[in-house]
Amino acid sequence: MSKGFPETRTDAAMSELVPEPRPKPAVPMKPVSINSNLLGYIGIDTIIEQMRKKTMKTGFDFNIMVVGQSGLGKSTLVNTLFKSQVSRKASSWNREEKIPKTVEIKAIGHVIEEGGVKMKLTVIDTPGFGDQINNENCWEPIEKYINEQYEKFLKEEVNIARKKRIPDTRVHCCLYFISPTGHSLRPLDLEFMKHLSKVVNIIPVIAKADTMTLEEKSEFKQRQESMPFAVVGSDKEYQVNGKRVLGRKTPWGIIEVENLNHCEFALLRDFVIRTHLQDLKEVTHNIHYETYRAKRLNDNGGLPPVSVDTEESHDSNP
Repeated sequence: MSKGFPETRTDAAMSELVPEPRPKPAVPMKPVSINSNLLGYIGIDTIIEQMRKKTMKTGFDFNIMVVGQSGLGKSTLVNTLFKSQVSRKASSWNREEKIPKTVEIKAIGHVIEEGGVKMKLTVIDTPGFGDQINNENCWEPIEKYINEQYEKFLKEEVNIARKKRIPDTRVHCCLYFISPTGHSLRPLDLEFMKHLSKVVNIIPVIAKADTMTLEEKSEFKQRQESMPFAVVGSDKEYQVNGKRVLGRKTPWGIIEVENLNHCEFALLRDFVIRTHLQDLKEVTHNIHYETYRAKRLNDNGGLPPVSVDTEESHDSNP
C-alpha cells in the first residue's frame, strides 16, 4: 500500500485473518525427590498398614472356575488348594444317574479365614463339559456365564444410587484341566482356550500327573506354549519320614502333593494364591471386564445398559 493512502477494507479483513499468538501450554514440572530434605517423620509409610487394616475388616472376594471332563480330580485339587472342603465332587456319578446332556454351571460360596483375613471364595464347577460324544461348542455355556457376570457388575456400576461395594461375581481365574494322556492337547482343549482366553484368565493344569512318566510330562509341556502345571491333588494325609503330608498312595510309594520332586502343585498354589491372586483380580477388572464394558456401551450408543426390569415394563406397554 502506498504511503498516505487510507487502509482499504481488504487490508482490514486480512488483518483479522492473522491469528493472534497463543500462549504456550504449561509443561508440568517433574516431581523432585525431597527425601533428603525432610525435617522429620511424616508418616507416609503408614498407608500400607491402613490398607491392610481395611482389607482385614472388609475381606475380599475370589471366584475360581474349574473346567474339565469328569474323573480328572477337579474337586479334589480345589479342596487341596484351599485345604478345606470347598468343592463338592460332582463327577462321582451313580450308575443310575445320567451325565448331564449339556454343560451345567454350579457355584458354591464359602468364607475362609486365615490370620484374621477373610476371603469369600466361590468355586464355579462345570459338570458335563467334555463328557459327550459330540462336544462341539460345549464351551459356549461357560462363556455365556462369564459374560453374564460382567453384565451384572456393569448394571450395578451404572446405577445412580449404586452400592458402596458392588457384589463381585466375575470369574477371576479358570483352572482348565487337561487329560494326562501324554498325547498333547485335544481339539477341544485348543478350542476352549482359544475362545475363553479372550474373556477370562486361564491357567491350564495337567491333571493326575502321577499317571504320566517324566518323559511324557516333559514332552507334553514342550509342545504347549503356555504353562500347564503338572499337578496331583489329595485331601488324605500320610506319615512320611516322621511328617504328616498330603499325598496319594500308590503301589510304589507315596506321591507327596507339596513335594516339587513329585509334582508342581506347590507352584500352582503359590501362583494362584500367594503371589498372583491380586494380579488375577486386577487383570479381570482392568482388561477382561473393561473390554466387555467398552463393547457393551459402544453397542448401546454410549448409553448404560437398560435393566431387565425396565425392558420388561417397556415391552408390557401398548
